[in-house]
Amino acid sequence: MSTENVKIVELNAENWYDCCELEVSKEQQEYIEPNATSIAQSKFELTLKPYAIYAEERVVGFLMYNSVPEELDGYWVYRIMVDKQFQGKGIGKAATKLMISEMAISLNAIKIVVGYHPNNLGAHNLYSSLGFIDNGDRFGKEMAVIKYIIN
Repeated sequence: MSTENVKIVELNAENWYDCCELEVSKEQQEYIEPNATSIAQSKFELTLKPYAIYAEERVVGFLMYNSVPEELDGYWVYRIMVDKQFQGKGIGKAATKLMISEMAISLNAIKIVVGYHPNNLGAHNLYSSLGFIDNGDRFGKEMAVIKYIIN
């Protein structure tokens, strides 16, 4: 599966149910809400932007970000997940890069923030490889890392 064929598509009538069917590995379940919960949340918090992650025309993941700045004066990424069958292939990283580009263009974002549990090594490795910086910000059980967009 090639990462050149990864794309993100706004959630719609054709892909939302496929996103609900996706699952992370058992070890990751404590770190992320089910996609159905995130999709429901996006219907009540209208600034949240949910997307399906496609690889070779198949829905393999889900992501969601907020389109208004929040804590730390940044735009927060709420969810990024890739189904357990498709992990380890670079899809999450490719989708995250696409999301960062989308946020930089559509929101004119200069600061993107993501929070995750410090024990979630997969998240840590992904975000640090994409240039997110840990400035020591903590929110409850989560650490927040920041990506600065330079135009």
